[in-house]
Amino acid sequence: MQAAAILITSPANPILSPEMAARLGGPVDWLKPGIACERLIDCDDPKVAQFELQAAFSQLPVDVAVIPVAERARKLLVADMDSTIITVECLDELAGEVGLKDHISAITERSMRGELDFETALRERVGLLKGLDQAALKRTYDKRVQLTAGARCLVQTMKANGAYAALVSGGFTYFTERVADAVGFDEHHANVLEIEDGKLTGQVRAPILGREAKLTTLQKLAGDRGMGPDQCLAVGDGANDLAMIGKAGLGVAFHAKPIVAAEARVRIDHGDLTALLYLQGYRASQFSTA
Repeated sequence: MQAAAILITSPANPILSPEMAARLGGPVDWLKPGIACERLIDCDDPKVAQFELQAAFSQLPVDVAVIPVAERARKLLVADMDSTIITVECLDELAGEVGLKDHISAITERSMRGELDFETALRERVGLLKGLDQAALKRTYDKRVQLTAGARCLVQTMKANGAYAALVSGGFTYFTERVADAVGFDEHHANVLEIEDGKLTGQVRAPILGREAKLTTLQKLAGDRGMGPDQCLAVGDGANDLAMIGKAGLGVAFHAKPIVAAEARVRIDHGDLTALLYLQGYRASQFSTA
């Protein structure tokens, strides 16, 4: 089959040179000089070709992917929020309001690495925030939450080309609502923090949106649009994203935990979120942030 062998590096460190690109074995098409290029190749198995190509670039800060040409541009994007579309874990930042950031961050890290059950870890962490004034939610969003580089460009470019974008998070609706609005997602799904008399109760409303719920949401969104999950793009960084990443036709581990990076179809370790556009064949000249 015909596939695109793609090289991508960080826009903040545009070190992709013609000499590096020559390792693709022939003339390349530059999607963005210094940042992304590709070469069309014929291969029997894109996964095998990608593995071989990754070995050739293992010592360089370059992301490598081999994507079948017939499967490139996607019409549905399902994205994780914390440490994917935004740079932080909102629950960890909330914990800083009560002096427990280090403690809760350690639990978060273990959960995202797949070492702890997600639902149990979520309830434990939220329980430690019992009594926190709800005003802390706004302070955290205003002072701590930052969009990951390329987030708005990714969503706006895909939408400008007919795609639908959903933010699906194991975090909380207070944050997904605001992030979805800032980035331009069509809809958002997350957990609901219970609040009484202006304070967090330490409880999360059931059911918990975790690994399987993310997959179910992907499948429903795809089905509602007359497509299968294999026609979709899913991106995330933690163990609770693995099911949807594994089922999506283009599943991307973005600056992800080792367990996720090892299992995802594609991993982006160096590029920002515009890397997901290059994977789909977009040129930088086609990017939109409108």
